[in-house]
Amino acid sequence: MTPEELRGFCLSFNATVEDFPFNPETSVFKVLGKLFALTDLGARPLTVNLKCDPEDAIRLRGEYDGLIVPGYHMNKRHWNTVRVDGELPDRLVRELIEDSYDLVVAGLPRAERLRLDRP
Repeated sequence: MTPEELRGFCLSFNATVEDFPFNPETSVFKVLGKLFALTDLGARPLTVNLKCDPEDAIRLRGEYDGLIVPGYHMNKRHWNTVRVDGELPDRLVRELIEDSYDLVVAGLPRAERLRLDRP
């Protein structure tokens, strides 16, 4: 997945915006003000921090050793850092991004979830 594809996929979800609260290099993708993906699109290797169910996070780290690791500068229980440089299948990366978005949306008030068409 290229940086442009990663950015485009993150922005394809309802009510998603890209923000730069930390510095001009770090893209923060938010849904209704809540972070679901964080990346430096110019970094090599390209990585993205994604929210993850704690049990899935541990399983994925074991299954994709070195490619999915505990979230860099994040709560290691709920966040993974995922390499997006082609070693992982793009389909898996897309699923992990969507899972992160869904986890964040699930924590929103019901009215906002319904507005996003994600009850």
